[in-house]
Amino acid sequence: MLREEIIKYLNVLNEKLQQQNVKGEICLYGGAVMCLVFDARPSTKDVDAIFHPAEIIRQAAKEISNDYELVDDWLNDGVKGFLVDHPKKVFMNLSHLVVMVADSEYMLAMKSLSARIDGTDSKDVEFLIKKLDIKSAEEVFRIIDKYYPRRIIRPATQFFLEEIFDETHDNSRD
Repeated sequence: MLREEIIKYLNVLNEKLQQQNVKGEICLYGGAVMCLVFDARPSTKDVDAIFHPAEIIRQAAKEISNDYELVDDWLNDGVKGFLVDHPKKVFMNLSHLVVMVADSEYMLAMKSLSARIDGTDSKDVEFLIKKLDIKSAEEVFRIIDKYYPRRIIRPATQFFLEEIFDETHDNSRD
């Protein structure tokens, strides 16, 4: 799903809420934030979010998937099991839908913990490290520690983060 498509479907969601005279709230995560906010990549496979009122938005999203021939879970709340309290900012303030996004540091913490080393997560982590001007793996670990207990960092994640900085250091010698 391209950036423009995500925005289009969020506007359609707003229209559906308006038709029902319902005010909704949604907070985006994952690839949608990487596309919309950071312009880090052109697309994402789905829109990870939490939303309220959940049932009404879930039903509206299902209607949108039918109307526009999208996959059923184009908008999904599968991410909710991984969330902790964190800063959010308003990305879009529509008539019946407020769209918020997680901030850069929280996105880095989340993406680091969920990083599939061979996929887009690793590129997203590297992008966020550069955006936040982080110089060491220990800085990343301190950010993760703000939100999640250190014990849940998988060894593969720790090695991945340390390797990013080893490569950066080695590349600076060329």
